Amino acid sequence: MTNYPITKLRTTQDGSHTLYVPELDEYYHSMYGAIQESVHVFLKQGFLSMEGGNIIIFEIGFGTGLNAFLTYIEAEKINREVVYHSIELYPVKTELINNLNYPEYINPGKREDFYYMHGSPWNEEVRIAPFFLLKKINEDLRSYKFDNNYNIVYFDAFAPDKQPELWQPDIFRDIYDNLSDNGILVTYCSKVQVRKILESVGFIVEKVPGPPGKREVVRAVKR
Repeated sequence: MTNYPITKLRTTQDGSHTLYVPELDEYYHSMYGAIQESVHVFLKQGFLSMEGGNIIIFEIGFGTGLNAFLTYIEAEKINREVVYHSIELYPVKTELINNLNYPEYINPGKREDFYYMHGSPWNEEVRIAPFFLLKKINEDLRSYKFDNNYNIVYFDAFAPDKQPELWQPDIFRDIYDNLSDNGILVTYCSKVQVRKILESVGFIVEKVPGPPGKREVVRAVKR
């Protein structure tokens, strides 16, 4: 598996770690707070905003596993079954994962589950807990063939100016076609061109207040 040449961990303003990619001059999370950003964008605007029973999530960018771990913790709290699929072309190296401080900040009692998520095989569904089924997909999003009907998409790719190839109409059209009715896509990016693409493929796009350091983020719904 190919890896970006990530050099070291960085600490964000809420005390939680992120990673820096010199090749892209990009961070995995907001430097204003990694956990803070993920909770605000992906949990509050995505997972926790959708009522109902069991839920199927697709994430673009498994990365550090932060969004998956936070969703896992919340799913247990509210007694909700989750199927969680996440695509990642460049898995993070194990030695970096082992130094991330997310378990300490989020739930020290679930430390082993965090490492189990990362250590589980790629391209296989693995039951992390009775209520949480994880599948990490080591593929390129541009050629990936969706095979499910998802309720929520966490679109957490690097920024459009860093990875423009992942913010194209064809990709968002595929996502739209593989979302359930009233399905939600959430992303930290609120750039005009991204909103226009989302609208062009059929989404109802809403700008919502962002976390510290971000004025707005996007929540798009399939009607």
